[in-house]
Amino acid sequence: MGLGDPLKQTMTISRNFLSSLILFAATCLLPVSPPPACGQTTPVPYEQVPALMDLRTTFSDGDYDPEALVQMALRKGFSIVFLNDHDRMVMEYGFPPFRNIVRKKVELNSINKSGADRYLRVITGLRKMYPNVILIPGTESAPFYYWTGSPFAGTLTANDHERRILTMGLEKPEDYETLPILHNGLSGSHIRAVMPALLAFIFCFLIAVYFLFKNGWWRISGIFLAIFSAGFFINTVFARPSPFDAYHGKQGAAPYQLFIDAVGQKGGLTFWNYPETRSGVRKLGPIGVKTLPYPHMLLETRNYTGFAAIYGDTVTITEPGNVWDVVLGEYCSGFRKRPPWGIATADFHKEGGSGQNLGDFQTVLWLTEKSPRSVLEALKAGKMYACQGKFPKIPRLDEFSVSAAEPDTVPPMISGDELILERNPRIRIAVSGGVAGAGKEVRVRLIRSGSLIRIFKGSLPLNIDYTDILETPGEKIYYRMDMTGYGTIVSNPIFVKFTR
Repeated sequence: MGLGDPLKQTMTISRNFLSSLILFAATCLLPVSPPPACGQTTPVPYEQVPALMDLRTTFSDGDYDPEALVQMALRKGFSIVFLNDHDRMVMEYGFPPFRNIVRKKVELNSINKSGADRYLRVITGLRKMYPNVILIPGTESAPFYYWTGSPFAGTLTANDHERRILTMGLEKPEDYETLPILHNGLSGSHIRAVMPALLAFIFCFLIAVYFLFKNGWWRISGIFLAIFSAGFFINTVFARPSPFDAYHGKQGAAPYQLFIDAVGQKGGLTFWNYPETRSGVRKLGPIGVKTLPYPHMLLETRNYTGFAAIYGDTVTITEPGNVWDVVLGEYCSGFRKRPPWGIATADFHKEGGSGQNLGDFQTVLWLTEKSPRSVLEALKAGKMYACQGKFPKIPRLDEFSVSAAEPDTVPPMISGDELILERNPRIRIAVSGGVAGAGKEVRVRLIRSGSLIRIFKGSLPLNIDYTDILETPGEKIYYRMDMTGYGTIVSNPIFVKFTR
């Protein structure tokens, strides 16, 4: 080692020490951003991705097979598709006392008639063929109906047959086969539940066999007992997994709550569909069908994920102070565990059906990543808004956020979020309509906890920055908005809790 080497090492150490000293001084003297205060979060970058929901295929009463529907969605620029075929399409009337044996039954094509395993295999194959498409399976279900009138008098009517619930995210055949609807098949749990009755009928049948070896009235009694015990045995075996039947009148919310809870236990989501339907009363061949609007079911049931806030009919439950706001108020007051979210449903069977085309009804998701899990989590958390137009002329909600009035104190929150403030929430809204919508006049309503607090009118694109002078210590409120004029937009709420 030469004499110059120690000198070089000494100079290197001195430079390193000097650099460290400068870095230390800069760290001490320069301002440092404080950590987020309690209740604050770092803003998350979201991407808007439109999704198509409530689509039928040839597995039920749609005109297109699943692959043709996926291809059509791709051509129109959609990468998230929900298939909601009917799980069962059955009308059945049984005659007493053996209603499950002596019966008239009409069944149309459905997931469970074709086979839930086949339905899911097709979807799995399409996921491999079209990896850029997120394809979510589910159903449109009618869990319950009940009969009134008489088939002999020509007054037989199926009531509430079109009270529909969408399910999303069911991935196993048994999820579909064991749904508690009136006409699903047998399951192991059902057999276990009726086993005491079956054993009783078997015991009666054995007694009847014993009587058959006697003479006179004993033998005659044995014949009748054998026939009735065998008949009740078969009738019980062919009963359905739902504890309800169609012959004991209206059962209130119980059949629907049972269905909602069962789907939740399977990891799926549930959305009330068409709650204000106006096409549910008509003749259907020799019988009548009668389903009146059912917005009250949103109040009478719990733990469902949401409801159709936009679909091909007039919707009033999203009006300020109506049913949706009542339910959201129950959540804010602590009477519900979760709020219901609004989506757009299409009831799509074919292009041009009922004057609608694929893409006219969209549920736009706020996603951090594009994956099936992220899509379902966004739906569960309310990270979306519903919109309607005439594709491709669709309005867009570029921003809907709530933050503190003071800049940079609380990051803005979006639909489904909850933030904590002292006072004066600041609401930002930005709506647009692309090139076709530029200059179109629209009306935006801002709603606070069921009360309409402001109407904004202007032309697209429209930007709104509004501070609500409000301080209600300890209270939880929410904001939501809607837009009309160039299509329709309905946002989901943003919740605000005021500190004490």
